[in-house]
Amino acid sequence: MRKHLSTRRDFIRRTAYGLFTVHAASRALAASDPADIPTRPLGGTGVKVSMLGLGGHHIGRIRDDNQSVRFIQKAIDRGVTFLDNAWEYHNGRSEELMGKALTRGYREKAFLMTKHHGRDKKTAMEHLEDSLRRLKTDVIDLWQFHEVVYEKDPEMIFAVGGGIEAADLAKKQGKVRFIGFTGHRDPVLHLKMMAYGYPWDTVQMPMNVFDAHFKSFQKHVLPVLVRRNIGVIAMKTLASGYVLRANVVTVEQALRYIWSQPVSTIVSGMDTEEFLDANAGTASHFKPMSQAEQLGLLAKTKAAALTGDFEPFKTAPNFDGPVGRKLHGVS
Repeated sequence: MRKHLSTRRDFIRRTAYGLFTVHAASRALAASDPADIPTRPLGGTGVKVSMLGLGGHHIGRIRDDNQSVRFIQKAIDRGVTFLDNAWEYHNGRSEELMGKALTRGYREKAFLMTKHHGRDKKTAMEHLEDSLRRLKTDVIDLWQFHEVVYEKDPEMIFAVGGGIEAADLAKKQGKVRFIGFTGHRDPVLHLKMMAYGYPWDTVQMPMNVFDAHFKSFQKHVLPVLVRRNIGVIAMKTLASGYVLRANVVTVEQALRYIWSQPVSTIVSGMDTEEFLDANAGTASHFKPMSQAEQLGLLAKTKAAALTGDFEPFKTAPNFDGPVGRKLHGVS
């Protein structure tokens, strides 16, 4: 399994570098333009966030700590002020790197989000204290339940003594401002989480040009979020790199399509300045797709998308993090 994961990630990385280099070159002029990245409302929170967010997992891939810190700060300077992270990323290293970067006034410029795996109150509060310490902050702007991808997750979170009690306590203590949850497996689980009637501030979920054709979050979850004025955080907008492998749309088309939906921000896994400049340039000069353009793009992706082969995170457990796998006894 470990060999399979390495091979898959290496392939995605090689492919992404090739296509993003082309993308970056086509956006060279835009990348040098100091135009700000637009902001969007984060649901009903009253806060606006950058429409492009920095993924926390990828910053932990940068081996040199100082280089990673400089990269995070450059992203913020570039206008990418929505910062994603998670308690488990690289055994806490991603949060530590972000904590080091959020000094000298950078914390005040950023909207800081991190995620946790606490399905019970005690574990969730322990994860919160770890995250606060690593991130070197007194308050986390958005705290999300990470990877709601197993059938029992909603029941565990909302049980007596469950993680949702930690969410309420953390807000009462002033240690977090907003509460959300994430998941990449099945829109049905997202609907179950919302069926409890909790006043979620945000939901993070896969949104890409394949999603509309297979176990669709865009079709089944997005309308509910819009109706309830919950902030939509889009992830896996390149389907973990499989959008590139399918070779049916460009990176710019894939991003523009998602930004043309009612999403607050896209969390993008970026770990090089080429990636950052290309995506920031596209965001800065974003023009919404017309309905006809969107339908045309979905028609192009339909044949590849129907089986779910290009969104394997919806079916294959090897895309789930180690903490959740251990908790649910998945080998």
